[in-house]
Amino acid sequence: MRERKPSFRSLSGLPIDRVYTPAHLERWDFVRDLGEPGSFPYTRGIYPTMYRGRLWTMRQFAGFGTAEDTNARFRYLLEQGQTGLSVAFDMPTLMGLDSDDPRARGEVGYCGVAISTLEDMERLFDGIPLDRVTTSMTINGPAAVLFAMYLAVAERRGIPFSELGGTIQNDILKEYIAQKEWLFPPEPHLRLITDVIAYCVQYVPKWHPISISGYHIREAGSTAVQELAFTLYDGLTYVDEAVKAGLDVDAFAPQLSFFFNAHNDFFEEIAKFRAARRLWAREMAARYRPKNPRSLQLRFHAQTAGCSLTAQQPMNNVVRTTIQALAAVLGGTQSLHTNSMDETLALPTQEAVTLALRTQQIIAHESEVANTVDPLGGAYFLERLTDQMEEAAQEYFRKLDAMGGMLKAIERGYPQREILDAAERYQQEIERQERILVGVNAYRDPAPQPIPILRIGEEVERNQVQRLAVFRARRHPARVAQTLHALQQCAASNENMMPGIIQAVKAHATLGEICTALKEVFGTYQEPVVL
Repeated sequence: MRERKPSFRSLSGLPIDRVYTPAHLERWDFVRDLGEPGSFPYTRGIYPTMYRGRLWTMRQFAGFGTAEDTNARFRYLLEQGQTGLSVAFDMPTLMGLDSDDPRARGEVGYCGVAISTLEDMERLFDGIPLDRVTTSMTINGPAAVLFAMYLAVAERRGIPFSELGGTIQNDILKEYIAQKEWLFPPEPHLRLITDVIAYCVQYVPKWHPISISGYHIREAGSTAVQELAFTLYDGLTYVDEAVKAGLDVDAFAPQLSFFFNAHNDFFEEIAKFRAARRLWAREMAARYRPKNPRSLQLRFHAQTAGCSLTAQQPMNNVVRTTIQALAAVLGGTQSLHTNSMDETLALPTQEAVTLALRTQQIIAHESEVANTVDPLGGAYFLERLTDQMEEAAQEYFRKLDAMGGMLKAIERGYPQREILDAAERYQQEIERQERILVGVNAYRDPAPQPIPILRIGEEVERNQVQRLAVFRARRHPARVAQTLHALQQCAASNENMMPGIIQAVKAHATLGEICTALKEVFGTYQEPVVL
């Protein structure tokens, strides 16, 4: 019979056959490739009972305006049944700038919450039990400084570091590859990340000191295969650095976590998550031979694809997000953020973020998909697609190994060009209508659908700048200068920098001052030309 397209391919370009049979799995072995949940190679999940024992953490990404604004949103979401916090910081904070820096003008509080000082961090988590709620912080370049502020807040409240649970993203490699929010050159920044890992091993054992992130790689235009390959290879690079620094792999590997995108291609996304667990377990076993099985387990957070949201017919984004969230759940995520329908236009309104949270709750409690572990496991199509994802990622691994590793590849612009080419192919497919985006290149609505959006007023920046001036006037300049000098001496040596950063934060040095002090030691980074 005639088919509606000459060929069918996944979003990554993998060929999709008309129907799948046992012939597609001739070399497939149940024990070797699938196994039981909670057992190597963890294709089916890292826990034997998965969601029968505990549902995934529902962690809505939130942050806007001042610390008080975001604190109110946190409290609201917790009241609505959210089970973990996830902090979005504004652009100046992401770039290690204080809110009163001239380069921050016009951006304060717009894409997240503005945090410049320890007092800002205290206001952000006012009234929130840090020893009973896990917190994720999406921050990379200045991650160590924001983490130090969080630890200082806990210390002021008398909460032992050993009781703190959560994650700091702290993944600088994907910044050089995709998101472009770096502060220092790669080598010293890898050392700083290793210092955070070592500090957590010793003092904050429940904390994930890094969340190796494919999300932003995918948002930059990569395929699912590229997201999988570059993310896991970044993870191996961090393991290499920590081992070179003298850490035992079993001391820190169980604290590593990952962060993936959940995009539109339903089955490819499920296969990606399953392949990620299996490939990570196999690579860790082959390269580092850990003794603790937890060192082989890939734990991950998923977020639905922001780049898939459309400004046209924004109500359609509710459907997209639901499909993507379901893929993440069927793929075995440990925590999940569902995007709001209005996020392509502005930060989400309270009504929109509530609907996004309800989407997760309906999947968890009404769809019944959490009743059994890996319900699609054994399906011919899914198992073959999982194999294809792993094989394609391994091909990237071989290329990166041949280049001398990820740092050498970044210097050559290799992953950047691969992502650029993939994004261009996808855009061309949309323009040729080879891929349909409902409401964008087909089924258009001549009448736009206006929806309410959240607006950040100019008073946010004005008030934050005034607050910083008062903060600076009340502190002891000599003590600030002393701690910043001590931190620079530490950065110039081989000592762990985290204690020095914590001391600077407690002395009321600002985010921008600490980052500037480190830049004076480490220098800055110039991106290679890839076009």
